[in-house]
Amino acid sequence: MMKLGTLLTANALRFPDKTAVVCDGKRLTFAELEARAYQLANALISRGIGPGDRVIVYLANGIELVEAMAGILEMGALIVPLSTRLTAGEVAHIVGDCEPKGAVYGAELRPQAAAALERAPHALRLVVGPPQQGETGFTAFLETGATTPPPTLSSTMDDLMIAYTSGTTGRPKGAVITHNNIVLANGYMNTQEWDLTQRDVILATTAMAHRTGLGRLANTFQLGCTLLMQAKFDAADAVELIEKEKVTVLGGVPTVFRLMAPEFERVLATRPEATRSLRLMVATGEVFPVPLKERLFKIMPHVGLYSFLAQTESGFIAGLRPEEQTTKIGALGRPIPGVELRIVDPVGSDLPQGQAGEIIVRCGTRGVGLVLREYFRNPKATEEAFYGEWFRTGDVGYLDEAGYLYFADRAKDMIVSGGLNVYSKEVELTLQEHPAVEEAAVFGVPDPEFGEAVLACVQLKAGANATPDELIEHCRQRIASYKKPRHVHFLSELPKTGTGKVQKQDLKKRYAG
Repeated sequence: MMKLGTLLTANALRFPDKTAVVCDGKRLTFAELEARAYQLANALISRGIGPGDRVIVYLANGIELVEAMAGILEMGALIVPLSTRLTAGEVAHIVGDCEPKGAVYGAELRPQAAAALERAPHALRLVVGPPQQGETGFTAFLETGATTPPPTLSSTMDDLMIAYTSGTTGRPKGAVITHNNIVLANGYMNTQEWDLTQRDVILATTAMAHRTGLGRLANTFQLGCTLLMQAKFDAADAVELIEKEKVTVLGGVPTVFRLMAPEFERVLATRPEATRSLRLMVATGEVFPVPLKERLFKIMPHVGLYSFLAQTESGFIAGLRPEEQTTKIGALGRPIPGVELRIVDPVGSDLPQGQAGEIIVRCGTRGVGLVLREYFRNPKATEEAFYGEWFRTGDVGYLDEAGYLYFADRAKDMIVSGGLNVYSKEVELTLQEHPAVEEAAVFGVPDPEFGEAVLACVQLKAGANATPDELIEHCRQRIASYKKPRHVHFLSELPKTGTGKVQKQDLKKRYAG
């Protein structure tokens, strides 16, 4: 089994003085990153953390996040990356589920981390920033480790990370992603699709605490190219970075490109050479709106766009190449070479071309190809996620006569807002924790900035009162802010079928048009 660490070592040998990572003015060369990774790996081993143990990484984008991920994977523990937008309750659930031996977190996240780590009282606590009682400074701890390579990992030890994703039950599930998953998908398959080389400079505008973020690190480790990050996305700063650092590939979600479009127009009006180095934009997270494509092509006709469908559990599924963006409008693209894709009915039988059904995929053996190995300590969820060897994406689509995939709906009742997944059930359960709420139905509605926004239809208990702002704030305190409703409508009663199921389609027609 190929390891990400061996790829880093190879490029540290080939390009020791080349810049590997840049964030907010801080830089690490490949040799420096390798040495820092070795130091952290050896320091963690000295504290009794070993292969297969879990280490939480709860950090904003930054050099320390890259060091933490690189050090953990070098010594064989599993990275458990957490979005900084999660609430204390969400973090606590994940800590209780994965039982980490250690955690790396930012000082600004200490309240949430401290509350969550009560469920793992013996875990090593490493803080980026001034340490307090019970904590150790991350950088000081790292520098206690030797710069020599840590013990070689067994070739059979392939688990790399546990990526938590909310499900239809509202409780996050931990997708076990392997080295092979990442190396194959991000080290080889998208390298080929995007024509990446060691000469590329990639600007990643989204949080690195996702499989996509680790994928950009895999590109860097594999090819010896340079990765740029922002601690927090800023459209004006991103455009400035493209010019200053000679960025060749810009990665993001459609919402990011939506926010950058006016900045591109402003800058290029006076400095048309500012984006000359840029050759490709790569986008995932939601269907790319056609008007936004047309606007970007007009602003920068020399830059290609590659939009693709990917999931945490199944990786890189299908993509629409630059030359297809104007000829196959509305398509998600064709399956990536190596990915097998089928459209099936509710019992897993193939549907004819043009008929919509659930998208299921296969790429090699689970955990060896693109698809997750399992859900961590959750055999029931793992079993339900597959038809035999085929992973059930939960998305509904259809294929045309040329093999292009089109999106139709979401079987998992999921909303994609700003490229981030929001599961309706999780928001509904959170709303129903409010003492005034009897029942809630949550779904996505079109939003000009984020693609989709969360809308909640709420039935209050008899005699109870609440305001939309009160319920929105209730959600903001309990789940990540991007999951909270942006719109709340009160109904005397939610429409239901004869079996008592809420008729969301009726509500969607009423409020989403």
